[in-house]
Amino acid sequence: MSDKFVINGGIPLKGTVTVSGAKNAAVAILPATLLSRGLCIIDNLPMIDDVKFILDILKELGAEVTIDENQVVSIDTSNANTYKATSPLMTRMRASYYFVGVFLALYGKAEALLPGGCAIGRRPIDLHIKGFESLGANVEIRDASLIAEAEHLHGADIYLDQVSVGATINIMLAACMAEGTTFISNAAKEPHVVDVANFLNKMGANIRGAGTDTIRIRGVKKMHGASYSVIPDQIEAGTYMIAAAATKGDVVVQNIIPVHMEALTNKLIEMGVKIERGDDYIRVSNDRRPLAVRIRTLVYPGYPTDLQQPACVFLSTAIGTSIIVENIFESRFKYVDEIRRMGAKIVVNDRIAVIEGVEKLTGAPVRATDLRAGAALIIAGLMAEGTTNIYNIKYIDRGYYKIEEKLISLGADITRTEISEDEAYNLEYIY
Repeated sequence: MSDKFVINGGIPLKGTVTVSGAKNAAVAILPATLLSRGLCIIDNLPMIDDVKFILDILKELGAEVTIDENQVVSIDTSNANTYKATSPLMTRMRASYYFVGVFLALYGKAEALLPGGCAIGRRPIDLHIKGFESLGANVEIRDASLIAEAEHLHGADIYLDQVSVGATINIMLAACMAEGTTFISNAAKEPHVVDVANFLNKMGANIRGAGTDTIRIRGVKKMHGASYSVIPDQIEAGTYMIAAAATKGDVVVQNIIPVHMEALTNKLIEMGVKIERGDDYIRVSNDRRPLAVRIRTLVYPGYPTDLQQPACVFLSTAIGTSIIVENIFESRFKYVDEIRRMGAKIVVNDRIAVIEGVEKLTGAPVRATDLRAGAALIIAGLMAEGTTNIYNIKYIDRGYYKIEEKLISLGADITRTEISEDEAYNLEYIY
């Protein structure tokens, strides 16, 4: 039987919360440890479901994985020597496609089940395939698997027709041991792209320009083990920042890199929220309904698509009418029907949401439709009057480490409990 969150809302969040390591960096860094052919020690990993899935896949591939009492993970990949990743776990998350880039770098061939993940719109892997083919691989999709093979990988000039974090990282992984030099133009600039590049360099790769439009990778013949600490999670930090403002609270969000939060910070200030920045923290305080704003999601350093849903929930009680334009994914407003159950007035037309602010939200039974929508529903429950039951929280567990414990430490009334058979039946009937 699955779990649900039960939230009694209306309590301002107050105190200090510590942000965990970045999910989107961790899920690429872990497959990259295979390139070392030795021991890697990774600190500040968020022990979320996606990380656990990848650690289990590494074990199935022959790696030895140990986790100490401080949750520092040691990964010895000396005995991992297969180019096939066919575990059913591969279909549980999007990031499993990074094994393809790693296998191509190591063996010149790869076979992996196609990835899964949140249903937030079409996320094709054609840019990944374009990159692999430019490096000299023949790629085909057969029987729900991606199969790639190259006589030898060579450097190439690769232009990404669309900015893609996944393709940028996957091409870096494949190219770091290719013969010659690779240039990725129109590359993604997100902090986790830079973090993966920094980790690869620490293992002996030669990558320059990560964080800019053009990344240069000079292939090396061999890589080695390394110790590394994952950067703080930009999206988790933003989620707590919005939650603090939405509940009219006062929260210090620590263990973050404030410059990574600029797009959100500026929007919160525009909404009337008070912001105080430190070297590794941001304090968020608010005592009123937000002012209506316009938000357009963009690639970094623009406003992140992963914080679109939490912002929409906060703006549902704004003074005036807000507009959100979703430029990254075409199906990222599925959660709006759930927020409407709580009293929000939101009209969606294709990729545009028009949000007419209401005075308050009211607790209701709702269902998470994806990871970030689940986080948005938690914020909705925290700011609503009455009790909110959030179902399908498996999505939330994929991306947020101990989220209820962190919120409880800030004063939230949130509990995780198993759903009853009647609830399970009703959910199946409703949805």
